[in-house]
Amino acid sequence: MTTRLFLSAVVATLVSGAALADGASLYAEKTCIACHGKEGKKPLTPTYPKLAGQNAAYMEQQMLDIRSGARANGSSAAMKGVMVNPEGDQLVSDADIKAIAQYLSKLK
Repeated sequence: MTTRLFLSAVVATLVSGAALADGASLYAEKTCIACHGKEGKKPLTPTYPKLAGQNAAYMEQQMLDIRSGARANGSSAAMKGVMVNPEGDQLVSDADIKAIAQYLSKLK
């Protein structure tokens, strides 16, 4: 039983480390870095949020709402253009959003 628990903890650690790495690469690949800064700490303008250390579930919901159009205020129009192309195709998947949110939540 103890061995199984230990192995489960090791696998969970490895998977979460991989998810963070994916989140970091997606953050750059999906151009989040352009407006929110290299590590989510220095946004392009004072009106853009600092993302480092924010709650993952909150960030995930905000990104989903921007992508769907449920949130369409302020500068979210610019972000929607990065998440959905003019034909309406999603450029950022649910899994991408989750990985990016998890990555950013771990930054200090």
